[in-house]
Amino acid sequence: MLLTMCVAGAAASACTAFRWYLDRDTRRDSTHAGGRIQLTGLRNHGSAFGLLGLNSRQLAALSAALMAGALPLRRDSRVGCGLLLGGGVSNLWERVRHGSVYDYVRFPKAPEPVCRYVFNLADFAIFLGAAEILAGKGKKRR
Repeated sequence: MLLTMCVAGAAASACTAFRWYLDRDTRRDSTHAGGRIQLTGLRNHGSAFGLLGLNSRQLAALSAALMAGALPLRRDSRVGCGLLLGGGVSNLWERVRHGSVYDYVRFPKAPEPVCRYVFNLADFAIFLGAAEILAGKGKKRR
């Protein structure tokens, strides 16, 4: 449990620090890696990929419930669960505080539909955490 909480705290802190750094008035959009990565600012008031038509409070409640449901998954991967919780807490905090999530990473040269979406570091932590948990479940079945 301690490792999970340490990873979650580190992930949430990194996500918050990076978001704070990029969400400043003097920041300008920039392109990196030969145009493959674009840093741009966007306030996301909806859910991931616009899939759910929920308001900010409903999304915050759903996020909190999903994170509570993820706690038992730490048996499969303590690091994966920590990443999942850290990214989730970071996005939840932002949604509760501002009513939206600040997204800033775009991949304009990626295939459709990925090139249309804008992500943040917490989204990547959630994705990596979920992938690690699924990989851990696959190893235990063998």
